[in-house]
Amino acid sequence: MLAAGALLLQNPRMPKPFPPRSPTRPEFRTSSPRTSRPLPFPAMPQLPGLWLCPGLLLLFSLIHSAGPQARAGTIEPTTAQHYEVRTQHDPNGIGKFHLGREIADVMGHQAADWLERPEREREERTDLLVPSLKLKPGDIVADIGAGTGYYTRRLATAVSTKTTAAKSGRVYAEDIQPEMLDILTNKMIQAGITNVSPILGTLTDPQLPKDSLDLILMVDVYHEFDHPFEMVESMCRSLKPGGRIVFVEFRGEDPNVPIKLVHKMSEAQVRKEMSLHPLVWVETIESMPQQHIIVFQRKTR
Repeated sequence: MLAAGALLLQNPRMPKPFPPRSPTRPEFRTSSPRTSRPLPFPAMPQLPGLWLCPGLLLLFSLIHSAGPQARAGTIEPTTAQHYEVRTQHDPNGIGKFHLGREIADVMGHQAADWLERPEREREERTDLLVPSLKLKPGDIVADIGAGTGYYTRRLATAVSTKTTAAKSGRVYAEDIQPEMLDILTNKMIQAGITNVSPILGTLTDPQLPKDSLDLILMVDVYHEFDHPFEMVESMCRSLKPGGRIVFVEFRGEDPNVPIKLVHKMSEAQVRKEMSLHPLVWVETIESMPQQHIIVFQRKTR
């Protein structure tokens, strides 16, 4: 029982039966780029030497803030329609909701050791995930929110080729925290893995190459996306026709999975959110003891 209690204290996603070290988890939010908020309007351009009267300045500001589509008379609908902000919300969430689901507080690089804990394979049966993806040597894949590269290393092995004659597969390891990518890069060097390309993504775009990926994997990360609609929209553009997107999420339907509520997702919620995108559900694999493996495929044109 003592060992189990120690694990609970170390797990930033797990409900704590003891008084938490901090109710707002500052150790995991420090400098978290997913919690940053852009200005609600573009910055005013610098106009040196030009004096504007207050009325003209206000008019220019309104026109500039509207963007080029408004100035051309064709206003495009924004993605704001996909989100709702509530003042009353789960303390482990950010108060922003997507299709009824609250977006979870992000786990920052300060918790990197938890991702590499020795007991992770036994608890989550991580050894079952990569074989279930049915990857082939030469495949091009992406690990989104790769963190320390726990799964990146396993993906890189799965897509590598046995001979130098064949073109080796590649893994794009994306994260928005430079500190995580530093850890990941060092681990790849230590392991002698050379077919991994680290990518620093943004809040809305993982910066993946277009129309080039066979598979995109997200392990326990989608529920933390600050802009989930925009992120998946961008990922769909990076898939080859018929390419797959795979979500691995702790089961929100199962109250026995000892993870905070906002850090879990039900299969129904994932499928609901993916219905907004050019994706078709393929299968849900339940081989892991606590997590869904939910597979979608990009629709062919």
